[in-house]
Amino acid sequence: MTLAPESRRTLPLVEVGPGLRHGSRSYATCHFRCANACDHPEPNTSENNHIRDEVGHALKRRTLFTGAAGLGAVVATGLALDPRAAAAAESAPTVARGGAARVAGTDDLAKVEFKPVAPNKRDAVVVADGFDHDVVMRWGDPVLADAPEFDVYQQTPEAAAKQFGYNNDYVGVLPLGKSATEALLVCNHEYTNENMMYPTGKYTSAQIKQLSMAYHGMSVVQITRGLVPGSWAQSSDLSKAVYNRRITATTPFQLTGPAVGDERLKTKQDKFGAIVKGTFANCAGGLTPWGTVLSGEENFNGYFDKSGSLDSRYTAQYARYGITGSGSRGWSEIDSRFDLSIEPHEVHRFGWIVEVDPLKPNEAPKKHTMLGRFKHEGANVVIAKDKRVVVYMGDDERGDYMYKFVSAGTFDPANTAKARAKNKLLLDKGTLYVAKFTGNGTADSKYDGTGQWIPLTSDTQSFVDGMSVNDVLIFTRLAADKVGPTKMDRPEDVDINPVNGKVYAALTNNSNRGNATTPVDEANPLSTSMVRSALGQPLTSASGNRNGYILELTADGDDHTATTFGWDLMLVCGDPSAPETYFAGFDKSKVSPISCPDNVAFDSLGNLWIATDGNVLGSNDGLFRVAVEGANRGQVQQFVTMPKNAETCGPFITDNNRSLFFAVQHPGESDTATFETPTSTWPHSDDFPRPAVCVAFRKR
Repeated sequence: MTLAPESRRTLPLVEVGPGLRHGSRSYATCHFRCANACDHPEPNTSENNHIRDEVGHALKRRTLFTGAAGLGAVVATGLALDPRAAAAAESAPTVARGGAARVAGTDDLAKVEFKPVAPNKRDAVVVADGFDHDVVMRWGDPVLADAPEFDVYQQTPEAAAKQFGYNNDYVGVLPLGKSATEALLVCNHEYTNENMMYPTGKYTSAQIKQLSMAYHGMSVVQITRGLVPGSWAQSSDLSKAVYNRRITATTPFQLTGPAVGDERLKTKQDKFGAIVKGTFANCAGGLTPWGTVLSGEENFNGYFDKSGSLDSRYTAQYARYGITGSGSRGWSEIDSRFDLSIEPHEVHRFGWIVEVDPLKPNEAPKKHTMLGRFKHEGANVVIAKDKRVVVYMGDDERGDYMYKFVSAGTFDPANTAKARAKNKLLLDKGTLYVAKFTGNGTADSKYDGTGQWIPLTSDTQSFVDGMSVNDVLIFTRLAADKVGPTKMDRPEDVDINPVNGKVYAALTNNSNRGNATTPVDEANPLSTSMVRSALGQPLTSASGNRNGYILELTADGDDHTATTFGWDLMLVCGDPSAPETYFAGFDKSKVSPISCPDNVAFDSLGNLWIATDGNVLGSNDGLFRVAVEGANRGQVQQFVTMPKNAETCGPFITDNNRSLFFAVQHPGESDTATFETPTSTWPHSDDFPRPAVCVAFRKR
């Protein structure tokens, strides 16, 4: 039967609600990306404490020591604009840059001095003056040699599976052999927004779903060095780009680790519980020392619906993962595995860390059961003193936890095929831990304390009463609930500083701070945050942790396999004039406003680079450099801002600190945006927006 073209959108437009509830994210972003997770109660109903319940007194005490700057201090620094300047910024040319740079005579992004980019609302990528950027890959650009040129009016699932996917998130760049001019770009494609992607009435409902499944997943793309040092572009001859690859929602994945073959991972299509079709909702990721890429499956729960009742065997398990069967993607209409009433186990096959070998384009990517199943933001790897591999991970949900994995085997640094093959097995055996934080109370003026990594399971023995190894791995959230870890305010990217060896975690926000399940008390002084002042608007009080934190961890003995650690809250983000903000003790009148940290990365000197998502200070999201050591520790400097309604993803610094890669996700995604009435047209190559990966570098 031939279906008629859609006369309306395949997914409903989202109504705009009152008030400031999810940062600056539109309701459309919340709907399409995470099935409105923040509109629902926290899935974690355990009695475990939140981090601020345990250490809030220390923050209150430290606020008294640091004091609060007035509004005038921020305006005086040039970091904020009055309403007239904001209006001018709104209509500024798309080639606009930030203020004048103080050139340090080097291409090194880790060393160069620059004047921070001012908060703005331009429909442009705005980088610090003295720098430039290129768009490397856009949604729809050909990835495979036989891919057609992108035509938004002539899209097919077959073509989409050969073109660059939608809403790029994680960005990784790997050297290609001994070549000084070629590299491999690896990118996630987290989710799709059908309201903005397809002309009304052009495609059938089934075609739209097939297209969207193809635009999810990951891309591997060969790139080549540009004429300007630090610049990069896609290799022009795709016939020679033999490593180029698209991974979609239907690509076969190999399950690995202890849970392979478990009954709860078997389906009608996979009676052995060993092969899974596809990956989606992929957020952040990380590179391994053996040259592969890890990617986190995050908001997978919103992709599954139901045609009847749910399997009563999994009532508690579904609830803990936010699985309700009310997914709005409608993929079950073209593939029954997304119908929980037909395939109750298919949903258990998502929420894993996946691994892709960019140098093996014909090798099936993996899903690692040993790393646990939850809403993985990403995964980052460090080699410990004894050569074991340690992986740090965050579960991106209000009230959920931080995790780490320590391998049983050791890393082989030999540059041989045999050593690489051995290293690729390291994530299948070891021990999975969850974090518990303890504060130092009011004894000092610092927001700090100690912590413990609580073991959940090894590959052979569970440490959680009443749960087997496979129970722990498939239902990691429920296992963690039993051992008393610390609830966090959306732990997202967790990465290891290559210079000082410390671990940095982005805790994005928790808009529910202060409600019945996350109560306000003396130990939770951030229940009132000051928002929307960076563009000269008055400070406004709003409940909840709106602006987020950066958490710094130090492994005891500088040993990442240790089960104890120290920690401090390096940044309490927000407007510097707000009393609750803190920037590691740095002068608050000399920092850029920052809100909702999401992804983190490091340059070779150990500077922290922070990408934001959901800025509530009235400006577009951006990318910030922060010193973590020395006299400038805590100095936050905005290096780039995004186009309208876009999130900053990535980032990735490479090429001797000359190249800064970042992804511009969901430009123009607003509650009113459609294909015919876009909010943004960035990167201004078409009359509709196209998410893309960019690289920033020094001008010549």
